[in-house]
Amino acid sequence: MEIDLGEMLTPKRIAWGIGLIVAAIGAWTSFYTIQAESQGVVLRFGKYVDTVDPGLHFKLPFGIDHVEPLLVKRTLKQEFGFSTEGATNESQTSNPAEQEDERSMITGDLNTAVVEWVVQYRISDPKLFLFKVQNPEDTLRDLSEGVMRTVVGDRTVDEVITFGRQDVEDKAREGIKERVAKYELGIQIDQIQLKNVNPPPSVQASFREVDSAKQEKKRLKNVAEGQLNREIPLAKGVALQDIEAAKGYAKGRNNEALGDVAKFNAVFKEYLKAPEVTKQRLYLETMKDVIPLLGRKIIIDQDASQILPLLQLQMDQPGGQRR
Repeated sequence: MEIDLGEMLTPKRIAWGIGLIVAAIGAWTSFYTIQAESQGVVLRFGKYVDTVDPGLHFKLPFGIDHVEPLLVKRTLKQEFGFSTEGATNESQTSNPAEQEDERSMITGDLNTAVVEWVVQYRISDPKLFLFKVQNPEDTLRDLSEGVMRTVVGDRTVDEVITFGRQDVEDKAREGIKERVAKYELGIQIDQIQLKNVNPPPSVQASFREVDSAKQEKKRLKNVAEGQLNREIPLAKGVALQDIEAAKGYAKGRNNEALGDVAKFNAVFKEYLKAPEVTKQRLYLETMKDVIPLLGRKIIIDQDASQILPLLQLQMDQPGGQRR
């Protein structure tokens, strides 16, 4: 059985077929879905119309409306001076030839340092991100490098490599945020993180020796401070003890002097009442204390003509000592 295409492809049928195809294409291009962590920027003939949230949405078909999805809730990053394998963001890393230049910097004391860092950011305003600046992520790379070189150039190599790393990160983050806001990139800076900060390879051994010397200095300082903290309280305790002993001695001497004065005054008072009697009493009391100290005593009359027979001249001890 022969089929006559001329009879089947009538103008009416052709029009219906074209209509069905157009309707199918229109229905297919009228709906779109925005994935989680994203927002969609709706463009109508290339002009911004709206920003939509995740979910199923309707748009004008046949390419009249175009939707540009952007990951607005995902943290993105840019790496400087190094690269991580498997990066999906085109602006995350630079080519290997540029990385050497990115990480080589001059510090404020005219030394060189190798600085590698990461900028973490998110798209905060899709409209500004797409339309305000051409290639906003490339612009972010350029201004991030410029700010980091400025911050490093204001500090010594010791600050950048050791104790000033946190300050470098904070100052760089503030500087990048100010410039991102000024250029209206539609980007929010979350964090600046220094990864590897080292002296150039040719002088790394010397820097390690210097760092070891600083650590030894710090250790000895801690030991000295510990010794100081032990000795000072001990010395203060000894000094306080000596001071209290001196106070006690001074008080005792003062009381003793007051007692002697009181005793003298009492004797003097009695002396004024009866001088002769007091003199005799003082004499006798003095003799009572002195005479026992004289040892053997010989008492003779003042008229005696000689005392030799009364003395014992024999030697009591082999050494010839007289008693």
